[in-house]
Amino acid sequence: MQEYDKKTSGKGRILSILGSVVEVEFYQSDLFLGEVLIMENSPDDKLEVVSATKKGTFLCFSLGENKNLYRGAILKRTNRFLEIPVGRNLLGRMVNIFGKAIDNLPEIKTAEKKTIYQPSPAYKETVLKKDLIETGIKAIDFFTPILKGGKLGIFGGAGLGKTVILSELMHNIVSKKQGFVVFAGIGERIREGYELYQTMKKAGILSSSVLVFGQMNETAAIRFKVGLTAATIAEYFRDTEKQDTVFFIDNIYRFLQAGNELSTLLMNIPSEGGYQATLDSEIGALQERLVPTKKASITGIQSVYVPADDITDPGVQALIPYFDSMITFSRNVYQEGRYPAIDILESSSSIVNPDILGKDHYFAFLEAKKVLERQKELQRIVSIVGESELLMEDRVTYHRAKKILNFMSQDFFVISEQTNRPGKYVKKDKTVEGVKKILEGELDRYSDEALLDIGDLSELK
Repeated sequence: MQEYDKKTSGKGRILSILGSVVEVEFYQSDLFLGEVLIMENSPDDKLEVVSATKKGTFLCFSLGENKNLYRGAILKRTNRFLEIPVGRNLLGRMVNIFGKAIDNLPEIKTAEKKTIYQPSPAYKETVLKKDLIETGIKAIDFFTPILKGGKLGIFGGAGLGKTVILSELMHNIVSKKQGFVVFAGIGERIREGYELYQTMKKAGILSSSVLVFGQMNETAAIRFKVGLTAATIAEYFRDTEKQDTVFFIDNIYRFLQAGNELSTLLMNIPSEGGYQATLDSEIGALQERLVPTKKASITGIQSVYVPADDITDPGVQALIPYFDSMITFSRNVYQEGRYPAIDILESSSSIVNPDILGKDHYFAFLEAKKVLERQKELQRIVSIVGESELLMEDRVTYHRAKKILNFMSQDFFVISEQTNRPGKYVKKDKTVEGVKKILEGELDRYSDEALLDIGDLSELK
């Protein structure tokens, strides 16, 4: 048993352990919030200070498994925040929140370290870019385009394909050399993480990527830090390397859940919606760091789990203001067999502007939305009395809308082994051209199903 002297400066001991929350005693030291403490006889076991309870005692989160923690264990101060290695040596690697390799490859050695708690850039340092990122996915490029330095939210319930489209975006963006990729797997299943790693390795895009994981079996404290660790790595590429970076998160909702679990463990009173009272500030602390600056840009693409398919959930609503574009997955579209199962009318973009999109794309977008809105109204009539009761003009509009919806379906590279169909990358101008031809009636002689799962119109039979 280690001996502890209350008069010893810089040292303390564990008083109690309740799950991830550890109460410690430091009588001769005033600890600061966020400071990392280590066990004297086991330096790899770390605690992070989160609050003070009374004179000389503090509450901490355990940053790891609790198997080596025990009452009376001696702790030492580090006088530092949680730091991670940053640099190009991280490219092609899979790491945890401490920046340590978890891919069974040699230890990562970098010359520089940064704390995961970085301030967001000053307003005068940020810039608004008008460049679009081409994704090769028709539904996104046409209806919810991504602005370089902007943010895209992928909203949907369980099992609708959010992770698949996120992986496809990662594949297409990296394969076209549009910057580095940093991926934050928050609360990922181990199987999902392994599949993503292998998919990226086979596609040859791993060398331009960094994967940061805090898996589902990890504590809430670790899952909460994943996004901050990944953001720190992305900021290094933006600010030091001056490289455009695309930042992926799967799933940002689990970041909110982890924060809620930690708040509950600390016995804080929740807000009216059941989430932690600090929800908005926690989201802002992460999202405001992912912005374009004069040096380079960070483009955020984040999947958002929608609990019980309820988009009005307070946690989901707190995220929406941060996205320039959002696509919404629909269970009805999924059941109709159109993939990706995106509900186009429920999806939106704040960058639909002729100065950004170009006039051809802009006016085709407006006309396509108008046709789809009309088709939604006609669908109610068709479901009751049948298509034969529609006026000829409405019948033409109805089928053109269905052709647009089918044209937005597409085969993906990342699941080609499962579907046994090769993936398709469709350039944005080909997508715009295809929609314009549908709207102008050039494809009226084709059946609606002929446009299902094709690439551009050159594949039309």
